[in-house]
Order: sequence, then C-alpha cells, then structure tokens
Amino acid sequence: MQVSNAESAAAWRGLARKTEDLGYSTLFMPDHLGEQWAPLIALTVAAEATSTLRVGTLVLDNDFRHPVVLAKEAATLDLLSEGRLELGLGAGWMREDYDQSGIGYDPPATRVARLREAIGVVKEMWTTGRCDHHGDHYNVTGATSYPAPHRQPHPLVLVGGGSRTVLGLAAREADIVGVNPRLTEGFYGPQAIASAAPEYYDERVAWVRAAAGERFDSLEIQSLTFVVQVVPNGAELIEQMAPGFGMTPEQAGGTPAALVGSVDELVETLERRRRRWSMNYWVVHEGDMEAFAPVVARLAGH
Repeated sequence: MQVSNAESAAAWRGLARKTEDLGYSTLFMPDHLGEQWAPLIALTVAAEATSTLRVGTLVLDNDFRHPVVLAKEAATLDLLSEGRLELGLGAGWMREDYDQSGIGYDPPATRVARLREAIGVVKEMWTTGRCDHHGDHYNVTGATSYPAPHRQPHPLVLVGGGSRTVLGLAAREADIVGVNPRLTEGFYGPQAIASAAPEYYDERVAWVRAAAGERFDSLEIQSLTFVVQVVPNGAELIEQMAPGFGMTPEQAGGTPAALVGSVDELVETLERRRRRWSMNYWVVHEGDMEAFAPVVARLAGH
C-alpha cells in the first residue's frame, strides 16, 4: 500500500498497524515536495510500530540526495527495522518538484545516467563498507559506510520506469522491477495515460526479460495501480471509464494500471496478469486498502 501522510503521529502508527493486520506486505511512501511527509523518517516510525510489515520508498528521487548520504540513512533504517526496508530509487520525473526546489531538471538521459552511478555507489557502500567512485556525476574518494545494513548483502532495491533504458537498469540492478507508464512529460498527462495500454506492458516486460537474462526468474515484477474499484459491475464500469482514458473497453480492462471488478474477478485478473507479465507485486493506495483487503487475503502467499 502507498500512502503519503496521516492526521497525526498516532494515526500514522495506527495506519501502519492496520496495513500489517490486513495482510499487506509493504507500506510505501512516494517522494515529492507537496503534501507528504519526509519518507525515510515516517517509514522509520512505521517500522517501529509494526513487527513484520516491510517499509519502502516508491520511489526516492535520486536528485534529492547524495548516494553516500543515502547509503547511511537507508542502512540505518534497514538495521533498525531488522531487514524490512525496500529501497526504491528513481531518476526523478515530476517537473513541479524541480521547479519548486530550483534543482536543475536535466534531460532524461542525464538523470538516468546519474541514477545508474548512484545505485553503484550505494551498493558498494553497503556491501564493502566503503566506496571509491570517479564518474561523470559523482566523485567519491575513500567514503566509508556505517552502519552495515541488517539484510545481507544489502537491502532490497526497487527501480521502476516505463522507458527501455530505465527498465534495463532495473533488470540488471534491482530486486524489484516496477513496470510503469511513461512519465517523460514530467506530469500525469495524455502521454502517460496512453502508455498504460496493455500492449505497451508486453513490450516493457520483454525489455526487462531481455536485460535480466538469467536474473529474470528471481525478480519481483511490480505494478503501481491508479484506479482500483472492488465492485460487482466491473464490466459496466470499465466501459464507462474507457473513453476518458482514450482506450477501448478491452484495453481499459486489461491495463495493469487499473483493477476493477468483484473480488473473484480481481483474483482471476491478477492470476491472468501474472501469467502474461510475471507480475506478482501490486501496489494500491490508502483509499483502496479496506476494499481490496479480501483480494489480498485470497492471494497472499500464492
């Protein structure tokens, strides 16, 4: 489940416990400058309030943090949560974040190249305790890492995207690969919506499979949802929604970005999508958590 904040500290702890009690595996937070809490701090509190729930970032903007600093912060959270961190890293995409902060909004290729170097630095810090790296974006000399993360050889790494370059990087470096619509516009616009058609997921998963090689079977393939409706009239609702997304009802009913139908229908849908795309990791939002919980109960552990 992905969530951005809560009404109070007590409500936040309660939300984390409820997420765990309902059977969700992970509490995720995004990383933007709008109305959301600072993710690494809030996730530390959520981990302390629970016992088995994983906590994760979906995803941190690499341009907001130097990888040497991030390696220490993430290792500390992983240590304190006893190995329950899923660290999601991304190249950054939301133009508004960059405009507000004054951070330069470099071309996508530059941001992705910087992300690639950052992942290398973070992993080296975690696995060897130090790092020497001299690249185009980071110059690290004799940096030492303390503490060591609890999970060995390192915390779970999540990388997601919609381009071939990012998905290739994820396939080679991540444990969890998020297969998403394209966000090159810098906001959720017509291009992102159009790129959520199911045929584009066929292409993206094929990119991941080709880049991962023998690693593919060990990867978790994740999809972030944008529309979740647990309803008895799923087909009718999909037909009504499809024109607004510029899709046919078949496309709208098949996109991994949407889950619409009864509990039985959604179980069948998720099993079908796992066969088609190897997707076994689904993310819903706070408003969907109770309605979707029966689906979680049916499929958890399968």
